[in-house]
Formats: sequence, C-alpha cells, structure tokens
Amino acid sequence: MDTQHALPLLGGLTPQQFMRRHWQKKPLLVRQAIAGFKPFLSPSELFELASRQEVESRLIVQKTSPKTSGPPAASKWAMKSGPFARRAIPPLKQPGWTLLVQGVDLHFAPAHELLRQFRFLPDARLDDLMVSMATPGGGVGPHFDSYDVFLFQASGSRRWRISAQKDLSLQPDVPLKILQNFQAEQEFVLHAGDMLYLPPRYAHDGVAVQAEQGESTAPCMTYSIGFRAPHEAELVSGLLERLAEVVADEAEGLPARFYRDPGQLATDTPAKLPEGLEQFARTALERALSPELLASVLGEYLSEPKPSVWFEANEQELTWPPASGLSLHARSRMLYDQTQVFINGESFLARGADARLMHRLADQRGLSAGEWRKASPQAREVLAQWLEQGWLTINAEK
Repeated sequence: MDTQHALPLLGGLTPQQFMRRHWQKKPLLVRQAIAGFKPFLSPSELFELASRQEVESRLIVQKTSPKTSGPPAASKWAMKSGPFARRAIPPLKQPGWTLLVQGVDLHFAPAHELLRQFRFLPDARLDDLMVSMATPGGGVGPHFDSYDVFLFQASGSRRWRISAQKDLSLQPDVPLKILQNFQAEQEFVLHAGDMLYLPPRYAHDGVAVQAEQGESTAPCMTYSIGFRAPHEAELVSGLLERLAEVVADEAEGLPARFYRDPGQLATDTPAKLPEGLEQFARTALERALSPELLASVLGEYLSEPKPSVWFEANEQELTWPPASGLSLHARSRMLYDQTQVFINGESFLARGADARLMHRLADQRGLSAGEWRKASPQAREVLAQWLEQGWLTINAEK
C-alpha cells in the first residue's frame, strides 16, 4: 500500500497524514468513506453466524421502565452470549436490541477484503471485524474501548455521541461496562458509507435511529474494525508461558543445570535466602529472556490465531508445485522480523532471498507463480507443508 496516496477511506488524507494527525490522538469523521457501499451480509446470514458454536456473539437488550414523574426513565440492560437459535433473537420489529458478532472477517471473504483496506497499520495490531446489528433505539450504552476503532456504517443509520471526558467510572451492577457520567461533546448521525474513527478511551454512545422519510429502511448495521492492544499483564503472562515451554523443550537431552553451592558456609541465619541461589535464579531468567528468544516468542504469541480459529488440512492429493500463485488463508496470521517469520503461532528462521520472499508473502498475503518459483528447495518444502496444513491456498488459474 502506498502510504503517501490520499484515500477516500480517510477523508482525503494519506495514511501517513492520518497516523500523524489522528491515530491515538483525536477522532475523525469521514462522510462517504466508501461511496455506494453495499452490505456484504444480510440479517439472516448474520443470524446464521450467531448460531455457530465457534463464533463469538452477544445479544444486548435494553428495556426502559416507564415513569410518570421524576427523573428520566431508568434503563435495564440484559446481555446473553451465543450461540443463538433464530427464535432466541427478537423480531426485527422489536426496538431496543443489538446483536454483536465478532470475527466476521474469518467467515466472509468480502469482510476480509474490507479489513485489508486498513493494512496501513501493522498486522500485529489489526484484530477483527465485528458486525453490530440494531433495531431503532438499540445500542450498548455509553462506554469506552481500550483500543482504536473505526466505526463504519454499512446500512441504516446510527447516532453517535462522543466525548473526550476524563471521568471513565462505570455504572455498578450492570452486565455491560457502561459509563456512569457520560457527557456528550459532539454528535453525528452516520449513514451508509460514513465512518468514524475513535482513539482508545474516547467515550462514545451509538444508538440506531429510525430511517427518515425518503431514506433506506435497511436495518442498522455497523462494522467495527478493531485493533489489538494487549494489556501489559496479559502480554507478560502469554510470553512467560511460551518462554517456559521453549526452555523446557531446549533442556531436553541437555545436561541439567542444577544449583550447586560447594562453598556454602555454616550459617546461623538459616531462614535467609542464599545470595548464590538468588544469583542462580537471576542468571536462569536472563538466559531465558535473551533478546533472540524473546523476539521469537513475541512473534509466535502475536501470530497465534484465536482459540475459535481452526484450519482444515488438505487431505486430497495436491498438485505440487502448483502452476498458479499461492495465497495465505484468510484465517492465517503471518508476521516477521529481521531473522524469523511467524505464522499461526509458529516461527521459522529465514535469511537472504528466502526471507525476502516470505516477507512478500506476509505483506502481500500472496505470491505469484513467478515469485514462489524463486524459492529455494527448503523454502518450497515449507510452503508445501503450509499448504497441506490449510494455511495456504492455491490461486485459481486465470
């Protein structure tokens, strides 16, 4: 992607300009980010996705208790997690409910292609595309996210109220993380093709609105392009778990390093930790946390697919080498650094021409027939293994 090329998706800004001016700094409203956009899935297709065990989905219903006097009506929130049978989802005529379906890009090729338009950002940060379908009055309440998000209106209309407020305290005893003291500073109504970018921790409240006279009566569908922002504790925990596995694997067949203290003197403070044992532990951790090993487990951790993602191995006889190009499966996550490539939680050393080839595969999400034919026999063998595992697909011949 040419990051110096102005994009309608970003309101005429180049990706470089957007990153300097808005990314993690301030919102951006883009009218007709994708002009003439047509939703790539219908309500019935979304309901079918929400019925699957492997798809994460949530149903949120807001019920308002009427009051004849006093403060405004009190809202009651109910949330259920899927999978959902169709009869468990309220009828489209019932106002005030929202269906959220995560990871739609893993199941619909057009959703995957939409997500690829945001690859001016690192793949290690790009998470998934969530679809939110709501009937008039439906929403999830005023809240904030800990990550960046692009809110693209696919059909219908949604009113967004946003605020840079510092008070992010939450309402108690509510099944959702709803802000207790939301004070809107700006308000926009987004129609099909419009998009709103919000930085992390920017308070916002989106509510589906009834179509006005002359407007399309299509249901309100918002596509949320979200980004990974691992919490420090989550990242450390994941890396340490992988480090422990790697250290255990590397220790197999090698002489065990046991703590020894032949110079230990008799002590009259037996409860005190020996300095030598502290140093032994420190050295062991430093060895485990070497820059090379840390880079390896980080790449494996960030390329690990979500638990609900699986691949179907190619059991049929494959024509190898293929006459056409190769593409990464939409569910494959592939990253790289200076010395390694990472795919679906595994790491491979790559240098020279093979490394450049693998980098192109990761950046372009595919290789032409002419490109992969330049691979060494070792690299071709690796590509063949990935194809058998279902991580790669063979392009249709033109």
